[in-house]
Amino acid sequence: MSLPRQDTFVSYPDGAVTSTGTVVHLELLADGRVVVVLDRTAFHPVDPVWPDQPADTGTLEMNGVAHPVLDAVVGATDGSTLFVGDAPVRTGTEGWAFVVCHVVGDVAGIDIGATATVTVDADARHALSAGHTACHLASLALNEALAGLWTKEVPLDARGFPNFDQLAIVESRIVAGGSVDRYRIGKSLRKSGFAAVELEPRLAGVTARADELLAGWVASGAPVTIARAGDGLGDRRTWRCELPEGVVEIPCGGTHLASLAELASVTVSLDLTTADGALELTLRTTT
Repeated sequence: MSLPRQDTFVSYPDGAVTSTGTVVHLELLADGRVVVVLDRTAFHPVDPVWPDQPADTGTLEMNGVAHPVLDAVVGATDGSTLFVGDAPVRTGTEGWAFVVCHVVGDVAGIDIGATATVTVDADARHALSAGHTACHLASLALNEALAGLWTKEVPLDARGFPNFDQLAIVESRIVAGGSVDRYRIGKSLRKSGFAAVELEPRLAGVTARADELLAGWVASGAPVTIARAGDGLGDRRTWRCELPEGVVEIPCGGTHLASLAELASVTVSLDLTTADGALELTLRTTT
């Protein structure tokens, strides 16, 4: 069975929640489930390299039968093997095709070359998009709120503040209407000039400043767009938000709201703990 030579055309960056495509590949998994690859899809898959946003939920319909999509993951192929969720290369690597693998329960009624329609649960998508947009805003607000704790020059974020988020993050999870981000503050960050000992007594002030920034941004109703280098799954995409003080851009492969006017509020909470000899800061964002 031939494998795709081109990336899946993805329409979810534009907010699409339904699409029609051609089945270009089927593959049986070890657990009996089946991977369906279409030439185009509105389904957002989870990326195993940075699995922050969960996959969409919904159905894949063909010949009048709607198959629940049990999972959707990024797959990669070099033309000889399809790697489902465990590709040996990063998304976008030249010479590889990156595809959305829709996982269904069985292959009954699904044929290569036939047309299939995918329909995403729009409410679930919107909740995740709200969470992901808020996550980016919260990271920017946190960076500014922590700016006074740096004693050395470090890489800056899109707004020109020390990029604590990029330097310290170990895990990010998008949830319905929010996100949870974990940061490690160890020896390397301290050597980079972060005054870790001053964080705990300033935590309430950091939280208040972040919430103040977020309230102002939400009130602005700023538009949000996704800039794309191309329409393929492996093409670079960038989140772009026109905040009052200037446009900010962050590389991102997830889904987002079209405007901050869709948010009533965004708030954060910060929790500081000790783990394995280092401080661990947890940022919870809620819309």
